[in-house]
Amino acid sequence: METPLAPPGADREPPRHARHRRARHDRRPAPDKPDGVDVSLPKSMNLVFDWDKPKDKNEAAAIHDTANFFRAIYRGVDKRTPKEAAVTAYATGGGLHYAKVQISGWIKGGWTADGTLRHYRATTRSTENGNSVEVAFCADASKFYGKEIKTGKVLKTEKSVEDFDYYKVVMTKYAAAAGLWQASKVFVETRAEKCR
Repeated sequence: METPLAPPGADREPPRHARHRRARHDRRPAPDKPDGVDVSLPKSMNLVFDWDKPKDKNEAAAIHDTANFFRAIYRGVDKRTPKEAAVTAYATGGGLHYAKVQISGWIKGGWTADGTLRHYRATTRSTENGNSVEVAFCADASKFYGKEIKTGKVLKTEKSVEDFDYYKVVMTKYAAAAGLWQASKVFVETRAEKCR
């Protein structure tokens, strides 16, 4: 989905997450700067990627950078700009459009994020040529809230099916940088009962 997954109930509350995540390289400069790109987040934004590293090399790299793609989105939210360098490093095409729409939705609403956003039940599927990997997973935003920037008020909500989304992200190998994968398409099933 290309439209911001909104601030669950933008009319009643801010976004719980961008409705709308293990080590791949030993060469990484630092845990919060994979591929030399800063994807660090404030302690108040805790993105958890509760999934195993696939045995396939490409799938392991793709799932690693799927996590970085979502970190990049929330770094953009934190820095208040859809032009954050991490976003352009880990996204292209439809994935880049998705990220920018999500970040802009948080900025327009006057919110930042607070709490823990958990990603789990990940599966990976490679194309025959090995240049793309589909990463599918669930996201639980029941402990991830919007926070008004002006007042600092955290807008908590009751846990419901609204907190669960199911993602399919197409990660594409970036030819200009060895080992880097970018989100090129993002599909989101909101109110995902199967993720509860």
